[in-house]
Amino acid sequence: MIKVKVNDKYNFEIDKNNDKLLINGEAVTADVKQLNASAYHIIDHLKSYNAEVVSFNAADKTAEIKVNNNIYTVSVKDQFDVLLDKLGLNNLNSAKVSEVKAPMPGLVLKVFVTEGSEVLKGDNLFILEAMKMENIIKATADVTVKTVKIKPGDKVEKGQVLLLFK
Repeated sequence: MIKVKVNDKYNFEIDKNNDKLLINGEAVTADVKQLNASAYHIIDHLKSYNAEVVSFNAADKTAEIKVNNNIYTVSVKDQFDVLLDKLGLNNLNSAKVSEVKAPMPGLVLKVFVTEGSEVLKGDNLFILEAMKMENIIKATADVTVKTVKIKPGDKVEKGQVLLLFK
């Protein structure tokens, strides 16, 4: 599932079920033809659209798309971005992350940080086992650990604060 926001105003959920494309749960039957690397022609409900990718920023997952000479700003969140939102780590560009919350009930297997540890973006914080899967939770910014509220073997509940940062 992908969440798409257009012009910071309109929200869409896009999913693929078998070979069908679903937008907000409804199947889309548009005919899409790629004309070149950045241009497309689309026919949907007997209407014709010319679409062109004007700019694309992979790091920010944003793009500017021109459809019939109107430019739209599009931002995308994949399933990993949605999970980061649930963890309370949704602002990756922010240098200030104050806490990490449990995204679901689980068992803490290993904690890689201690109080006072300086952690760099991308460093492992802890491993949370949930639904028989091991999830390595990583830092999304350079931070200093203020409080570690978990230890290996702890059972945690969804939304429980596990780490606090300075």
